[in-house]
Amino acid sequence: MRFPSPVPVQWLAGFLEAKLIGNEQGLVTGINEIHKVEKGDCVFVDHPKYYEACLQSAADFIIINNADQAVPGGKALLVVEQPFEAYLKIVRHFRPFQKADSMVSSSAVIGEGTYIAPGAFVGNHVQIGKNCIIQPNVTILDHCLIGDNVYIQPGTVIGSDAFYYNGKKNRELWYRRMESCGRVIIEDDAEIGANCSIDRGVTHDTIIGRGTKMDNHIHVGHDTTIGKNCLLAADTAIAGCVTIEDGVTIWGQVVINKTLTIGANAVLLARTGVGGDLKGNTTYWGAPAQEAGIARRELVWIKRIPELWEKVMRK
Repeated sequence: MRFPSPVPVQWLAGFLEAKLIGNEQGLVTGINEIHKVEKGDCVFVDHPKYYEACLQSAADFIIINNADQAVPGGKALLVVEQPFEAYLKIVRHFRPFQKADSMVSSSAVIGEGTYIAPGAFVGNHVQIGKNCIIQPNVTILDHCLIGDNVYIQPGTVIGSDAFYYNGKKNRELWYRRMESCGRVIIEDDAEIGANCSIDRGVTHDTIIGRGTKMDNHIHVGHDTTIGKNCLLAADTAIAGCVTIEDGVTIWGQVVINKTLTIGANAVLLARTGVGGDLKGNTTYWGAPAQEAGIARRELVWIKRIPELWEKVMRK
């Protein structure tokens, strides 16, 4: 999440009641979680396992619960007892919950020629481009951006909160929701089928690329980027922080695990289960996914096992 304007790190330290170590003159441009952090951002970390990754990331400001860490040059630590609570305080300050005032918010910006059907909901600070069709019972939640010539079929939800939790077993509630302050961006000429759900980024953006077409009942997890001119068939489930490059075809009931990349122009046949990165320009099938030709040959040999076993027993 980008702040409306950069804020002095000294102001942020005072706001969080944090001890400031390191660069005291920096300007903080936003907050991001580790998968999407950029220069000028602050990031929070509350477990020693991830200290080094955050300290060496692109983030210039690290909200942390350990003052003994060496501070990389030019960076600053903001030391607090509960970094997760500090994260929540920042999100609630810069992107507070805002009640809707109508089915189409008065703060939404709707482009010329766009049709919004009765029963559709458009939240606060949403931007929708020109010549779009938003069908009945579509929900577009706060801060989402929709390009030109986008078609969204009935029942779809754009911008639902991420399925993303801060887990600690030493407290009464093991899992506490990380409040989402990211957005969904749907680029020009995309089409979204009926009853899809596209989660907003936790702190960054979930992106559907230009010209991409999605069938019904598809889930797209937080902070996922789907490239241009992709084709996704029904019942596909995509976890968070996935990168799907341009021109990928995904057939029905494919399941894609988190934080991986699928290369450009790959084809995933129906019911493929993806657990790791896949190179582009290749057709995949099976669970775990493998090149479709290899998977088919393996099935042929599996079917021949009884025959081969019988031959062995005869000898």
